[in-house]
Amino acid sequence: MKKNIFLFILSIITAFSLTAVAQYDNPNVDHIPYGLINYYNPRLFIPMGVITIGDYDNFDMGVDYSEGHVSINPLNPLWIFSAWNINGSHYTLNGYDWNNAYASFPNAAGDPVTAYDSLGNLYYQTMQSPITGTWIAKSTNNGQSWVFTNVSGVNGNDKNWMACDQTNGPYANYVYNTMTPGNFARSTDFGQTFTQTATFSTQTLPGMMVAVGPNGNISGGVVYVVTHSGTNSAGIYTFYKSTNGGLNFVQTSQLQVANYIGTEISGRSTVSGMRTRPYPMIAADNSWGPYRGRLYLVWASNDPPGNGNKSDIFLKYSTDQGSTWSVTKRVNDDVNPQDNFSFFPAIWCDINTGKLYIKFYDTRYCPTSDSMDVYATYSTDGGNTFAPNQRLTNAKFKIKLSSSGSPPAYQGDYDAINSNKKVAFAVWADFRNNNYGSYGAYFPDFGMRLVPTSDTLNGLSGSKTFMMQVPTVKLYTDTVIITTAITPTPPSGTINVTLPSGNKLTTYPGSLPITVSATGGVTAGTYLLTVTAKGPNGTPVHKRTSSLVISPAAGIVENNLPYKYELLQNYPNPFNPTTRIEFYMAKAGNAKITVFDVLGKEITSQYLVNLAPGKNFIMFNAGNLAAGIYFYKFEAEGFTDVKKMMLVK
Repeated sequence: MKKNIFLFILSIITAFSLTAVAQYDNPNVDHIPYGLINYYNPRLFIPMGVITIGDYDNFDMGVDYSEGHVSINPLNPLWIFSAWNINGSHYTLNGYDWNNAYASFPNAAGDPVTAYDSLGNLYYQTMQSPITGTWIAKSTNNGQSWVFTNVSGVNGNDKNWMACDQTNGPYANYVYNTMTPGNFARSTDFGQTFTQTATFSTQTLPGMMVAVGPNGNISGGVVYVVTHSGTNSAGIYTFYKSTNGGLNFVQTSQLQVANYIGTEISGRSTVSGMRTRPYPMIAADNSWGPYRGRLYLVWASNDPPGNGNKSDIFLKYSTDQGSTWSVTKRVNDDVNPQDNFSFFPAIWCDINTGKLYIKFYDTRYCPTSDSMDVYATYSTDGGNTFAPNQRLTNAKFKIKLSSSGSPPAYQGDYDAINSNKKVAFAVWADFRNNNYGSYGAYFPDFGMRLVPTSDTLNGLSGSKTFMMQVPTVKLYTDTVIITTAITPTPPSGTINVTLPSGNKLTTYPGSLPITVSATGGVTAGTYLLTVTAKGPNGTPVHKRTSSLVISPAAGIVENNLPYKYELLQNYPNPFNPTTRIEFYMAKAGNAKITVFDVLGKEITSQYLVNLAPGKNFIMFNAGNLAAGIYFYKFEAEGFTDVKKMMLVK
């Protein structure tokens, strides 16, 4: 009886907590609900890394809390940085493998935005906690370390945005910040200090944005700001421009084009119960192409307008610095747009080519509209037409998490896409594992296979042929270049890899043969053939592997891999809220990771089964734990080791 009463009370408390998380939500404020972070318990988990389904890759960076933003170093297309709520951030130095970054802000309330300047300086902005403005962090090595993390960027009480002048014009490398209730600040000294130069009275709803464009032949000669006001059902976008590096602004135009997205609940637009917003997303063409200087506006709204209808993605462009605007263009190309939702757009205009990239959520292959995919397209003619929409997600997922509680539930309010000269990289919150997964993908992109996935070879002589295939592409028209590697290096003999048809593929579908041969009595064992395929500038980049079993022969011994059990120090350390724990397995088998507090109380544990020999890892998210010292223990086959880690908040 007592047990039943306890379970009943616990169920009420849990239900109330979930509802409170979702309902404590001011419709005029777009930060993460205060109760959400505190609800989540600490957990150990293994991010799936690169998720390959149907020949295409999605990059799983871990679990954060939505609202991902992404920037690419204009000097190095392989250096990509992404930041997420509340202070989760990740970077890659090779365009493929992602690592956790950590910026030690004095405190953080989320709504991250990132930007690169023309010299390769990375800026990472988050709101302060309590929300009175923003913090700015600066890195010169793509987030591996930070020059500073405590510069005050712009004052305000809600949604912030940031842009850098990536040109070589008179305002090169200026950093611009905006934040509700309408404040604008700039830095002219590489982010060391910020000065507020303007306040816009037309900013009342979240969604104030900033972008940089040319002023004729003057690169970076115009700074654009758009404010968001009106109501959720009738948003007003007001445009301003500055021609002196953000010192003074004049109003250029005002548009009332936005309305509901889906169904309004408690003053918010929602799709299947998850909140969303008709933000005015802007970008300008800084290239020297035929559409140089165009200002682009993208938003989502119901069509036909009205509460309860289905939403689409729309675009307008201006050829006179925001004074007048083109007719409205529909971006999504589904056959029956009134049957589906398209929402949550993000845009980026490539500074080299002028190609305008647009990504968005879409329910076209989800008849009940309770699940969605991420789609993307681009325009190469100044926003007049768009390439066929391409699905970036390789698995659709539910819009609403099972733990989201009553609507309007939080899924974040924006995400991002950025590009190098060749391709773009998009990030989004992905709920396929019923959590706030941080995912990304290249666009345009190519699919990749390596067949067969395993084969055998005599260690004395003989050869086998593998095929690297590109069966389909997503608007990818450039060259694919492959490289190969065999691991580990055999103790005796040689495994040779040759490419009889060369290492480049230019027509699709297509394939390249890869011949593997053994000479000199290769030590018996299992080896791995890894094939890496890249675009000409290193992106997109994908990898596939096949197992090569060298069969025993007279006088050849088995290959014993020189691994041992070992627990490594977590990284980053200190951390907040997520860190990576790496360990070595001497042989295939099972292991257990346990986290304790300083009193020896178990916080969480995870059994790991069928681990491969060599290096393995697991992630730890501290969730609602208090800052302090914690310990993690590794157990495997009679081996035990314990190390200390520090959580900072």
